[in-house]
Amino acid sequence: MSISRRDFLTQTGKIAAAYPAMLALGMLKESPAHAFDLKGSGKGKHIVILGAGLAGLTSAYELSKLGYQCTILEARNRAGGRCWSIRKGAEQHETDIPTQTATFDEGQYFNAGPSRIPHHHELTLHYCRELNVPIQVYNNVNEATYYFSEGKGPLSNKKVRAREIHNDMRGYTTELLAKAIDQQSLDTALTKEDTQKILEYLRAEGGLDIDKLYKASDRRGYIESPGAGDKPGKIADPHKLADIISSGLADPDFYNVAEYTYELQMTMFQAIGGMDKIAQALSQKVQNIHFNCEVTAIYNQEQGVKITYKEKGAEKELLADLCICTLPLPVLSNVQHNFSSDVSRAIDYIPYIATGKIGLQFKRRFWEEDEQIYGGITHTNNELTQIFYPSYDYLGKKGILLGYYNFNDKARHTGNLTHQQREQLALEKGSLIHPQYKQEFEKSFSVSWHKTKYSMGGWGLYTSATRQTLYKSLLQPDKQVYFAGEHTTYLNAWMAGAFESARRTVADLHGRTTEQHIPKTTPL
Repeated sequence: MSISRRDFLTQTGKIAAAYPAMLALGMLKESPAHAFDLKGSGKGKHIVILGAGLAGLTSAYELSKLGYQCTILEARNRAGGRCWSIRKGAEQHETDIPTQTATFDEGQYFNAGPSRIPHHHELTLHYCRELNVPIQVYNNVNEATYYFSEGKGPLSNKKVRAREIHNDMRGYTTELLAKAIDQQSLDTALTKEDTQKILEYLRAEGGLDIDKLYKASDRRGYIESPGAGDKPGKIADPHKLADIISSGLADPDFYNVAEYTYELQMTMFQAIGGMDKIAQALSQKVQNIHFNCEVTAIYNQEQGVKITYKEKGAEKELLADLCICTLPLPVLSNVQHNFSSDVSRAIDYIPYIATGKIGLQFKRRFWEEDEQIYGGITHTNNELTQIFYPSYDYLGKKGILLGYYNFNDKARHTGNLTHQQREQLALEKGSLIHPQYKQEFEKSFSVSWHKTKYSMGGWGLYTSATRQTLYKSLLQPDKQVYFAGEHTTYLNAWMAGAFESARRTVADLHGRTTEQHIPKTTPL
C-alpha cells in the first residue's frame, strides 16, 4: 500500500505531538542522558568531602544515593564555591581590603562566577533537568555590541559596532583571497569548476560584488533604519582596512569572534534567577553540610583519614574511611598534609588565573532603550576587557551590567584597588563607551577571585607539559584521599568540569569500596 508524502508527514506529525503525552502517561520510557547507574552499596562507609562547591555537592549527592554516609566541611557560610550569584546582602571577603556587602535592589543580581552553559555540556544540563533548575537562553553573541580601542588610530577612542568590524574584516580578507585565487596566484590543485565554487563561497561569505570587491551592505547595520513610505534606509561606508588595523581593532588579543569558539558557540544557557540556583538545588538534596569549618590538615592514616578543622575558633577532628578533596589548589597548598611528593608538587605548582568582575546597577536599562543591545559582550583593550549585558529581564526598569570581566595583569591591577576605586575605574572607562553611566549609575559590587579567601584564583591553568606531569598526579587517589574539581579535568573554568570530576571520582571510589566487599570463594 502506497502513501503520499503529505499523508506521511501528517501522520508522523500526529505521533510527534503525542510523544510528550505518552511519556507523561508512562506509555513510553525515556532514556535520560548521563544516567549514573552504579551497582553495589556503600552502606557502612563514611566519606568526608572537603568543600561544598559543585564538585563536593555532586559527589555527596551521588554517593548518598549509593548509601554512603557523607560529611561535607565548607569554610564559607554558603554552598556553591565559585558558583555564586551576587544579590542583596551578599558579602565579599578579600585578603587585604574590608568586607563588602551588596546593596542591590531586591530581584537584581549578577553571576560573579560561572555565567554560561554551552549546549554541548550535557552533564551540566542533565543536572539542571534532574534537579528541576529552569534555564533560559544566554545571548553570548550579539553583533549590536561594541569594540572600543583606546589608542591613536583613526577608529581609536570610538565605539564601533561589532557587526561593522566583523563584516568589514571578512569582506576585505575574502576580497584579497578571491582575487588571489582568480588570478591563479595560489598554488592550488583546484579545477576550474572547483575554483568557481570557492569564489562563489567567498563572495557570499565576504559580501563581495560581481567583481569580487568588498562593498558595504546591510550586514553592517544602518545609520538610518528602513521604515514605512519612502524610507529605504541608509548604509554607511565600510571602515578602511588600514584604519581597522592601525586602531588595534584587528589585534589577535582583542578582535573576538565568539561564535567560532567551540565552548562559546550558541546556543548557550543560564539558570533562571542566577547560576547558584544549581548549587542551591544540590545542597537541598544533600545532608550533613557543616559551614564555617576551615580545614587545617589532611592526614592519611593506616586505616582511614583524619581531618582537622577550625569551627568557631575551636580545633576539631573528624575521622572517615575515605576523603574527597575539592579544595582549590592555592587553598590546599596552605593545608597541612602527608601526601606523596608528586601530589604535593602538583598542589604547590599548578597556578590559577587572576580574574575579576564588577556588577554595576543602573536606574534604567539604557543599553536596551538607547542602543538596542540585548545581551552579548562589548570588548575593550583597556582594564575593563569585557562588558557583559544581562540576558534576562529584558525591557525591565533596572538592570545590572557586568562592568568589567578581566584577567591576568589587568585583573591583578584592578584587584589591588579598593572596592570604591574599582567602581570609579569601571565608571570612568565605561563612560567612554556609554556616557549614560554617570547619570544612571546606582550601586556596585566587585569580586577579585585571586584575592578571595577559600578560592585564591579563578580556575586552574595548565600547559601541555604540566598536563603530562603535575595534572596526572591528581587523577589518582593518594591512599585514602581522592581529588575532584575543575582542576582535575580538561574543562577548566566550566561548571561541567566540577560535574565531570565528581562523577569520575565517585565511580573510582565506589569501585574501590565494592571490590573490597566481593566475597572470596575457597577453591574446592
